Amino acid sequence: MSDSLLFNPNTPNKHSSLTEWLDYMQQIHVSAIDMGLSRVLPVAEALGVVQSAKDDAYVFTVAGTNGKGSTTAVIAQMCQAAGYKTALYQSPHLSLFNERVRINGEMVSDETLIEAFSKVEAARLKCDLTLSFFEMTTLAALLIFAEADCDVWVLEVGLGGRLDVVNIVDPDMAVITNIAIDHVDWLGDNVEDIGREKAGILRDGISVVYGATAMPVSVQQAIDKHQATCYQVGRDFDYREVDASAWQYSNAAVTMQLPRPALSLTNTATALSAVLASSLNVDSTAIEQALQTVRLAGRFDYRETHNRHWLFDVAHNEQGVEFLLAQLLPLWQQHLANQNSFDALNQSSSQNSSQKNQAERRPASIKMLFSMLGDKDINKVVQHLTIAGLPISDWYIAEIDYPRAASTEHLQGILSSYVDNAQIHEFKRLSEATDAVINASQPQDLIVVCGSFHTIGEALAALAVDN
Repeated sequence: MSDSLLFNPNTPNKHSSLTEWLDYMQQIHVSAIDMGLSRVLPVAEALGVVQSAKDDAYVFTVAGTNGKGSTTAVIAQMCQAAGYKTALYQSPHLSLFNERVRINGEMVSDETLIEAFSKVEAARLKCDLTLSFFEMTTLAALLIFAEADCDVWVLEVGLGGRLDVVNIVDPDMAVITNIAIDHVDWLGDNVEDIGREKAGILRDGISVVYGATAMPVSVQQAIDKHQATCYQVGRDFDYREVDASAWQYSNAAVTMQLPRPALSLTNTATALSAVLASSLNVDSTAIEQALQTVRLAGRFDYRETHNRHWLFDVAHNEQGVEFLLAQLLPLWQQHLANQNSFDALNQSSSQNSSQKNQAERRPASIKMLFSMLGDKDINKVVQHLTIAGLPISDWYIAEIDYPRAASTEHLQGILSSYVDNAQIHEFKRLSEATDAVINASQPQDLIVVCGSFHTIGEALAALAVDN
């Protein structure tokens, strides 16, 4: 191993800032993504994180193409509500790196992260190895959870499953949300290959919850190989909407009517199935409390700010957009009903302000604030958004501040092929597009922000709102 890859005279220390550490870790490895566990395991063993998880914690590991963030958030909230000291690891983040590492719902401090990074860096140098940014930061998160003596670890897989650094920890419960085409350069270009990679989180004799009705043969083969107990939606558990405030969950042992969370019911039912199938003591009171309080920024995240209605969703592939649309269409109908009631009330009480009434009587429309990474299937995403029958009047596009971002010109070229009855507005920065959509919209409109985690993060930063 070349010394230049291992030692850097500008290596940060315990007195360095979190930004300095993050910048440093992005530079020390030859590639941003480097699948495999051979380099990670010796460092993890030197840190003792693998043994700590085996001995002291109950571990949920969640893989899948879409819905991992929502699923891990619900699992963690339920365990926390039941009194367990709960660690949650998710990626990527929207605004602050600290969002990735939480204990009992609270982001860990810069100081805690820096202390962990220092220990991981020392172990890495001792093992004479280089690690990628994601490997370094994941090991730091696991070390923080071990040192905090957390009862439950809820771990979201970053990419795939079998070769993801999260998979160095043996789960007690595995969850696979769904399987779809994504990350083809790393996981394969068909659901069987992708399913095989994601099913790599299974271990002999454990339980696995599968959150989709269609299961690739490769996943079933992995379940059989490990003699795992599988709980699949539509077969072993199911759910249905009751009304705007309630839903019903059922499995072979129980039927529960529960408060509706601010997240997808599919992912919520998958998470609940994992908790109920675990050996943890989580009662109905904790479940109900968790569903009333769980939130996750950027996942069908409806907000009212800057006198506008917003919906933020990180949908960035075909399945993610289909999932978004399935929830967006009912929301839009409810939004129109609410707006019609507001308009009627306003017209009866504000007859002297004809200009205001005229503006508020203009039919509500949807305005899209949109950007994506260049290595995603932008054509498929845009196609789904434009054929859904939604009244999208305007698209506001800009290049996000990320190395793999699609250029504004590329986005414009694709949109122009699909958009017929809407205007496309181009901007250099997403912050400028955010300001523009506020200025050009009316209070009755709905602004939908989607396309990437980075799109959501930059929009929230431009709005200066907490996530």
